[in-house]
Amino acid sequence: MSKLYRPLSAVLMAAGLSAVAVSGCAPLRSTTGYQAIDKQPKDIKVGVDTKSTVLDQLGSPSAQSTFDTNVWYYISQNSEVVGYHKAKTTKRSIVAITFEKTDEKVTKVDTFSLKDGKVLAYNNRETPTRGRELSVIEQLLGNVGRGGVLPQDNPTPGQRPGQ
Repeated sequence: MSKLYRPLSAVLMAAGLSAVAVSGCAPLRSTTGYQAIDKQPKDIKVGVDTKSTVLDQLGSPSAQSTFDTNVWYYISQNSEVVGYHKAKTTKRSIVAITFEKTDEKVTKVDTFSLKDGKVLAYNNRETPTRGRELSVIEQLLGNVGRGGVLPQDNPTPGQRPGQ
């Protein structure tokens, strides 16, 4: 009877190991940023809504424009990562709401997606810093003789001499 269970246990063990291996390849999905609950940013009406009504309906923005505080951004993003690979953005939504400076009414609502983004080429060059390169020996022995284990003649602050 034990001879029958050996092949069965080997098959079950192989099935269990393959299930664990396959579950490691399942993508982990995450959503970050603004998440609409009651109202959608696309429901904002141009010329009718103001900063206070937008704040009441959508909550505080994800970001404000650096150069013009009358532009609010509501940003959300979905991404997924498989195993040890780098996370990949699958969906991005940016709603830019522009307000009039005088009466704070909405003048424009723009919606941008992942397709509207641009890839920037970063410059990987580094600016060298001035200074001296220390060898490994200099780094290890650099603090020998500085400070120390032996008591100093000068008392530490807060103590009287002789304590």
